[in-house]
This record gives sequence, structure tokens and C-alpha cells, in this order.
Amino acid sequence: MDKTQNKVIFFREKSIRRLWYENEWYFSVIDVVGALTDSVNPRDYWFKMKKRVHAEDGFELSTICRQFKLPAPDGKMRSSDCASVKGIFRIIQAIPSPKAEPFKQWLAQVGYERVREIENPELAQQRMKELYEQKGYPNAWIDKRLRGIAVRQNLTDEWKERGITDEKDFAILTAEISKATFGMTPSEYKKHKGLTNPAQNLRDHMTDLELIFTMLGEKVTTELSRQEKPTEMPEHKSVARRGGRVAGTARKETEKELGRSIISSSNYLDTDEFPKKLS
Repeated sequence: MDKTQNKVIFFREKSIRRLWYENEWYFSVIDVVGALTDSVNPRDYWFKMKKRVHAEDGFELSTICRQFKLPAPDGKMRSSDCASVKGIFRIIQAIPSPKAEPFKQWLAQVGYERVREIENPELAQQRMKELYEQKGYPNAWIDKRLRGIAVRQNLTDEWKERGITDEKDFAILTAEISKATFGMTPSEYKKHKGLTNPAQNLRDHMTDLELIFTMLGEKVTTELSRQEKPTEMPEHKSVARRGGRVAGTARKETEKELGRSIISSSNYLDTDEFPKKLS
């Protein structure tokens, strides 16, 4: 499973968690049920719906679902029923909702866009750029953010090449780089910036310089890993710390020259560097 593809998308302001597995999207059934029914307890609705469908036509909806771990509201990874586009279409048939048809059209478009982006990765980058523009981010910031995403992807690809596959290990190594660069792990950094929503992406709230030093730490780590080819977790952690330390040293030297800290406790969207507010 390519965890870098996992993301949250929105249908009429309702969040739908999804992940990319074996060349197709799988969507959180609970999120789909919540989006179509506005139920205060979509998990209970899904439980009762499965029983109803089985009683009415003998079909077991669970057979078209797979269990995957998805981020829960508390930030922890929890097992959840997920279904492919085909499975979701079958589930929708059992939900009496006026939103069903618009949702089908939306779901078909989501799947189609992903297929096009696989064939032409530049489309994904362009779509991401347009989303940031719609939120009001300036082009100079967007360029750094997109470059940072590419640098991050190269790093995760390198880790996978060296045998790192567990999500926890990715998080541990990322934390090593961040701590050496900024003196804080990503979770500590989010608290420093006052980001309390687990869905908020720390890098979307970084200043230009914070993004630059984040990229530097990850790029140096990638190059060191390619050069030294670590195989064990302690070796990976050492490389990550060293890569982050290069960025940390550069950050401190920059702070001396500027006479101020690079590390901002403010959300970038609330600083003077951000030219306009989100609508």
C-alpha cells in the first residue's frame, strides 16, 4: 500500500477518508454513510444497514469491504471498513438519500481524475497548485510547498528502497529530522503553532523559511541514505539525525544573521507574510 497517496477529500463539505491500494481507491464506508445520511452516528447506521440488507435480500455488505487503518479524529490509526468505487456504488443502493445521484457522479469523477494523474503526474501537481491558489496562498509559497512535496516523496521512496515500510517507522524518522532541524518533533511543532485539528497539515502552516529548512533536512537525509545505504533502523535514525542537523546548523546561522528566530509560533495564514486570508 502506498501510504503517501492516502488523503481526505470532500463531498459537499463532508470529509471522506480514502487510500490507494492495488491501483484503485478505497473509501471509508462510515464517512460515505455520514455524507449521504447526515446521521449523528454513521457507524451505528452502517451496522443496522448491514443487518437490514442481509434480512431483505440475503446479501452481506461486509463481503465487499476491506479493513484498513485510517486516521481517526483523535489522530490515532484505527481499523475501518473501506470499499472500492464499485463497492461504494453497491452500498449507495441501500441508502435512501437524495444525495445518492450527485454522490455517484462525484465518485466517478474522483476515480477518473486519479487515473489521469497516474498517466500524467503533472496533472496532479497542477490540481494541487490550483487548490492552494483557491485557498489564497501566494505563488511563491506554493512553489516552495510543491517542491517540498517532491523532496519528501524522494525521501520516502529512498526509505522504502532501504526496507522501511511501517508507518510508525516513517513517523519516527521524520521526527528525528524535524527535531534536529527545529528542536521539535512534528507533533510538538503543531502544538507550538496552535494547530489542534489532527487533519491540519503542519507544512501548510509553515512560513517560507520553515519550508526551506524542512526541505534541506529531508534532501540531505535522502542523499546520505543513498550514499551509505543503511539497512537497520538505528542506522536510519542516525542518518536522519545527521541530515536534520545540517539543516539545523544552517537555520541557526541564518537566525544569527537575521537577528530573529526562524521558528514561528504563528500559523502562516495569520502572519504578515500571508497576503490575504482564507475565505
